[in-house]
Amino acid sequence: MKKIGIIICHRYHTCAGGKCLRSLRNREGAFALYRDEEVELVGYATCGGCPGGNVEYAPAEMKKNGAEVIHLATGLVVGYPPCPRLAAFCDFIPAKYGLPVVVGTHPIPQNYYLTHGELGTWQSPRWQELIQHVLTDEETRLAYD
Repeated sequence: MKKIGIIICHRYHTCAGGKCLRSLRNREGAFALYRDEEVELVGYATCGGCPGGNVEYAPAEMKKNGAEVIHLATGLVVGYPPCPRLAAFCDFIPAKYGLPVVVGTHPIPQNYYLTHGELGTWQSPRWQELIQHVLTDEETRLAYD
């Protein structure tokens, strides 16, 4: 069984997690990585707000609860602007806690896909690498609007 923790962007701190939990249940978006595994969610927290101070502590608790991987929620990618500290979080968590990081949870919703496409947000090779697990087909993106 794969044990995961999810860290969401604090600007969405009132989010009930519906899209993340649906995609986890359906193994869509980044959770398609676990298509053939059982998964247990062992932690769910916000980054703590800019500059992401909770990222320094939340993975520790998640690891104590058995987390084997930390997912940085799709909201960190699709919000405008996308999280400017995303790369730092991707570096810090493995260095400090020895836990791999996956960028994304649920698939990118179509409305965000279109907006960021117009803005050219994700055109660089680095962004393409970051969003690879949550960039899905149009039908799936529409289902997450």
